[in-house]
Amino acid sequence: MSGVDDTVGRRAEAAVVRYLEREGYQIVDTNLRLGHLELDIVARQAATIVVVEVRTRGAGAWTTAFGSIDAQKRQRIRRGGERLWQRRYRSDPSVERMRFDAASVTFEGGEARIDYVVAAF
Repeated sequence: MSGVDDTVGRRAEAAVVRYLEREGYQIVDTNLRLGHLELDIVARQAATIVVVEVRTRGAGAWTTAFGSIDAQKRQRIRRGGERLWQRRYRSDPSVERMRFDAASVTFEGGEARIDYVVAAF
């Protein structure tokens, strides 16, 4: 959630958690630390573990929220997901795969607007 203050980042993540729950996902963890890596949201959809990167940007930002997920950020998220897979899900027969999604959150009139991309990277 770099680029925005912590309060806005927490609000954005909470909005995405509510969105995912409405869509039938089970929230496994939020702000999961894996050494020096952090995953914003880890959810489950049937036999798929879903790692969700949440981004938000203000009106004066130089790039869009999705645009801020550059190659280096994607690599860090993937490393975190790989570490999570090895530690928690590798031997779990109820889990078949892991997917990386992304959510862009903007606030309009106090309401969160969420754009969500499945299998973003």
